[in-house]
Amino acid sequence: MQRRRRGVDVGLILLLSQVFQVGLENIPPVTLGTLALNVFLFLKPLKPLLKVCISVDQSYYQKDWQRLLLAPVHHADDWHLYFNMVSLLWKGIKLERKLGSILFGYIIAVFSVLIGIVYIVLEYALAGLLNDPSYKMNCAVGFSGVLFALKVLNNHHHPGGTSNIMGIHVSSRYACWLELVAIHLCSPGTSFAGHLAGILVGLMYTLGPLKMLMKTTAGYSRHPSYPYNISGNYDMYTGGLTEEQQFERALRNSLRDRGFSAGSHSNERRPYGFWFPSEQLSEEEVRRRRLNRLERW
Repeated sequence: MQRRRRGVDVGLILLLSQVFQVGLENIPPVTLGTLALNVFLFLKPLKPLLKVCISVDQSYYQKDWQRLLLAPVHHADDWHLYFNMVSLLWKGIKLERKLGSILFGYIIAVFSVLIGIVYIVLEYALAGLLNDPSYKMNCAVGFSGVLFALKVLNNHHHPGGTSNIMGIHVSSRYACWLELVAIHLCSPGTSFAGHLAGILVGLMYTLGPLKMLMKTTAGYSRHPSYPYNISGNYDMYTGGLTEEQQFERALRNSLRDRGFSAGSHSNERRPYGFWFPSEQLSEEEVRRRRLNRLERW
């Protein structure tokens, strides 16, 4: 597998124009960082594609497990990079804003590795079922498997609506399956097993045990974007009072606000519950009653 290079990387130019059209300030950090990493490794690949692509033969038999990390972030050519990163841009903005950057980054990292593992299992199974050892030699690169998983995740968090796949309107819930078949028919060189692995991992997260397993492994049970359990100094909000002291202060202030005014009754604030008009009191009597009421509390 060799990278297909032309004189000008038109796909890369179009991708950069899309990014600046959206605006860097409008792209969440994990989405932007993932996109930047893929672009950087396209321009400065760590190894030739034959050394980073994932396959049963190279990854499983040869024990070259680093390919699980390298294959998703390397691309065959500029158009491969363009279509994948534009898709990431749209899905990433929606999902990262929904889930938060910490959880979304965690999902990207786990999905990238797990999809590679599922891909190896699928290719191994196909080689056995069809009695064709060439499936074990199929070597794949690219972020599209992760994107199929994110598509499933996005449809889970934003249900409803329809998608147009080659002129066919289909519920977004099933769009990934039609897109899987359509891409394979239109571009036979794409990795059917890689895309299918992405859908399966997405379903494992939304319908299976993967989500709970990831949360248990990470050691949190709430949305990681919100610091629920972070302790701090709240004296600036409570004035250093205990909960009981705050309650007592609130009661006293409430009673003070509900005290009778010395003048006209038209501006009085009536106490809660039943209220009966009171007799006309002197200013001194009003003060005395207020003091007695506060002393009882």
